[in-house]
Amino acid sequence: MLADHFPLLGLRVRTPRLELRLPDDDQLAALAELAAGGIHEPDTMPFLHPFTDAPPDVVARSVVQHHYRARGELGPDKWTLPLTVLSGGTVVGTQGLNAAEFSVTLEVGSGSWLGRDHQGKGIGTEMRAAVLHLAFAGLGAEIARSESFDGNPASAGVSRRLGYADDGTARHAVGGRCRTGHRFVLTREAWERHRTVDVTIDGLEPCLPLLGADGPPT
Repeated sequence: MLADHFPLLGLRVRTPRLELRLPDDDQLAALAELAAGGIHEPDTMPFLHPFTDAPPDVVARSVVQHHYRARGELGPDKWTLPLTVLSGGTVVGTQGLNAAEFSVTLEVGSGSWLGRDHQGKGIGTEMRAAVLHLAFAGLGAEIARSESFDGNPASAGVSRRLGYADDGTARHAVGGRCRTGHRFVLTREAWERHRTVDVTIDGLEPCLPLLGADGPPT
């Protein structure tokens, strides 16, 4: 099996209504089509890399390429794990986790999006809770960070509900415009105090060396 050679394909993170995993080909096609169908209002841009500012076929192709690129470049020193989110077997979005020199920093970042029909149902909070459990309980992280732009209260609301604290601002050039990003930071202690979602992880142990992780502290 391919997962014998790339064990991240066997990783599953589950909550009461969601499953997060690296997608198979059919699921990746569904994710690309979901992105092409729209993620946000046309006059907004919630992403640092404005991949949705393109025709639908280009958006779909960029989603596929991002997933292949992330798998090809993944290694212990730097990795991005773009997990596809399924609800009742239906692809609803993606929740990513990333790190650089994780074995040294014990720090992760995250990013996500949902198809528009699946927004406003609490899925965004649940899927972020899932990858935070993967980071803290599974990998042994000490810090998680997130950032959202002005005009994206949903993302900021998820961060605050899960216990992140404000961590300043940053200025970014996005599509030729200066955008203000609001930074958030979550410590292990704050994560433990705000945990409300039951999460289970399967298939993690063989993945740890690929992610530069030793697992949670004992």
